[in-house]
Amino acid sequence: MPVLSPRAERLLRHFLGHGALLGMLALAACAPQQPYASGVQTMQLDPSTRGPVGGVGIEGQDIMAMTDQMMRDMLQNPLLANASRPPQVIIDAQYFQNLSSQRLNVNAITDRLRVGLTRASQGRMVFVSRESFGMVAQERQMRRSGQVDVGTRGLTRAQAGADYRLVGRINSIDQRSMGTGMVQRYNQISFEMVDMERGTIVWSGIYEFARAAADDIVYR
Repeated sequence: MPVLSPRAERLLRHFLGHGALLGMLALAACAPQQPYASGVQTMQLDPSTRGPVGGVGIEGQDIMAMTDQMMRDMLQNPLLANASRPPQVIIDAQYFQNLSSQRLNVNAITDRLRVGLTRASQGRMVFVSRESFGMVAQERQMRRSGQVDVGTRGLTRAQAGADYRLVGRINSIDQRSMGTGMVQRYNQISFEMVDMERGTIVWSGIYEFARAAADDIVYR
């Protein structure tokens, strides 16, 4: 039977009465004791495969498979990878919209695609960093004012412009059974490469899948 301090016992007896106190203590003594839940040892996982925690949304293995597929498709496009002069391309998350019901850091998609293309294109595509525009502008100003030398690359009239820029959108359709608790989600991720002079689409790709589960997880 649980042991109470004298003060706690006096207070409970005052409010509940002696008989009610004895009954409450007896019930507490009979209640099953919950075992201490120990932690789970850290596991080393292959990011290209589904791990022990998974739901119906976009996950790490989906991002890897999707960006690999898009990279192969882009490298087969003659305008992007086999032009007489390597096109200058922007791939970042500025115009990549997440309109799905899942919380998702879209940088995980665009960063992996850009890094993979940089490695695989081997100079057939040149990537422009708009995220670094302010940093580059500051360095250019210091060079032209004589605060620093011009380095080994010399000077250019302006920062690099872009021939093409990646845009994209993530959509989803959710269904839930009120009877069984099953959750089903259709995920759709679309990519387009836009000509930054004419506004035309020179390449597009789509990645889609559907999953169902009885207990969905929380994506963060």
